Amino acid sequence: MLLDASECQLVLVDYQERLMPVIHDASATLANALRLARLAQLMDVPVWGTEQNPSRLGPNDAQLRALCRDTLAKMHFSAAEEGLGEWLRPPAKPPAGNARSLPKHLQKTAQQAPERNAIVIAGCEAHVCLLQTALGLLEDEFEVWVVTDACSSRTERNRDAAYDRLAGAGAELVTTEMVAFEWLASCENPVFREALALIK
Repeated sequence: MLLDASECQLVLVDYQERLMPVIHDASATLANALRLARLAQLMDVPVWGTEQNPSRLGPNDAQLRALCRDTLAKMHFSAAEEGLGEWLRPPAKPPAGNARSLPKHLQKTAQQAPERNAIVIAGCEAHVCLLQTALGLLEDEFEVWVVTDACSSRTERNRDAAYDRLAGAGAELVTTEMVAFEWLASCENPVFREALALIK
């Protein structure tokens, strides 16, 4: 199964200023997160951020934060425990028109906005907040795609253990370029040249 941009949302977990200096391969990890967020904007994919205990760990990288629709401040390691699922599932739209003035058979029922159930997720630390958030989203019946080259931990061992566990739980492991080219689907996509410039 391939990713479809129209069915996706992007979640970027805890790229915080006081955390990133101790993260393994932090500059490449953050560069890929920024690339993902810019690609998402090009293709109208909603981008959300999370920050773990921001009063202690500071905000997310400023460039990354600016690319997010909103950022969830959290104390639980899992953003799913703090209501991320409600952000990712649109609320039902209220019925149109004045319900009192219409006979029941003409009243429109509340409609869900189209769901974007495929969650592309990346972040730090892979074995703590990223892992727990991804597992929580799987429990909430989202499809979860973990972008491995945009995730890291303080040690490679912890990062790799997170990938093993996530794959075993049903998450798909992908890379930034896999996401980009699956979202594009074709070299005839109108934003192909702009996206290619971000990839290269």
